[in-house]
Amino acid sequence: MQANITGEGTVSSRIDPALIPQRTLYTGARMPAIGLGTFGSDHVTADQIAEAVKAAARFGYRHFDCASVYGNEAEIGGALSEVIASGVKREELWVTSKVWNDKHAFEDVTASCEKSLADLRLSYLNLYLVHWPFPNFHPPGCDVTARGKDSKPYIHADYMKTWAAMEELVKRGLVRHIGTSNMTIPKLKLVLEDAKIRPAVNEMELHPHFQQPELFAFVRANGMEPVGYSPLGSPHRPERDHTPEDTSPTEDPVILRIAERHGIHPAVVCIKWAVQRGQTPIPFSANPRNIFSNLLGVTGDPLTDKEMREIGALDRNCRLIKGQVFLWKEGQEWEDLWDLNGEITPA
Repeated sequence: MQANITGEGTVSSRIDPALIPQRTLYTGARMPAIGLGTFGSDHVTADQIAEAVKAAARFGYRHFDCASVYGNEAEIGGALSEVIASGVKREELWVTSKVWNDKHAFEDVTASCEKSLADLRLSYLNLYLVHWPFPNFHPPGCDVTARGKDSKPYIHADYMKTWAAMEELVKRGLVRHIGTSNMTIPKLKLVLEDAKIRPAVNEMELHPHFQQPELFAFVRANGMEPVGYSPLGSPHRPERDHTPEDTSPTEDPVILRIAERHGIHPAVVCIKWAVQRGQTPIPFSANPRNIFSNLLGVTGDPLTDKEMREIGALDRNCRLIKGQVFLWKEGQEWEDLWDLNGEITPA
């Protein structure tokens, strides 16, 4: 590793990608155990995110988590082209994208994937996810009470039609792996029973205040890798996702004490914990110093067993991305999305 962070805030550094922990998927493919998230379009421009991608690649990142709904894949595609032109081989990169809720029909899944590939300037994706299990579209910037006129609950037969389109993408060589996102155990059980190609990953909210131990264990026990979004508690999430009972893991006294002990930012403690626990965090930042610090955190001195236990005891079951806009009728509560009683919420 080479690193230099100047007083002016610029970063000149590189970590050997070979030092980054890897996750081995059931196919035998290896996925870097930390990625750069790219959802920041509500407060950061697409061009700024593209610059963040280029900076991250210079520092040693090889995993980039994208999605069509983020509205920045064309700009990221330009950044990835520059990264590859600089000498990073395509096979060294792990690039994920996702199909959005209004593209769940068989032909729309294919078209969405092809559009993402064109925007990202790639011939294949390493991973393609169904972003949410609900085909419920909502306009950008709407509040939490918005409901699309065609919104409906999770219908397994419909989801499996979407999944069949995902499987076809694998057969065509457009994607190497397919996965789920924002799923629950009851939904995943059905998918695992009926899928011809099993999901390789489930992407889910994971941070010290929302550890989802049952879902985490289920995902791993069934050969999937848990990818954790909002690993820092998503401090810049859209305002509609804030509720009075929310808590912040980076402000937790235990996290603060551990950070002080190691001489690192509390955010880096959360990233270290995530990687050591066995999930793959995908933090987003457009700040080069933060991007580098997160990567340095997973290759530096680990947290002790005692510190891991201390953080493990912090779970507050505090879901921050509640998903209210994906509800399908008036008068519902966000809990209906998450099958809290162990059964899929009916219509």
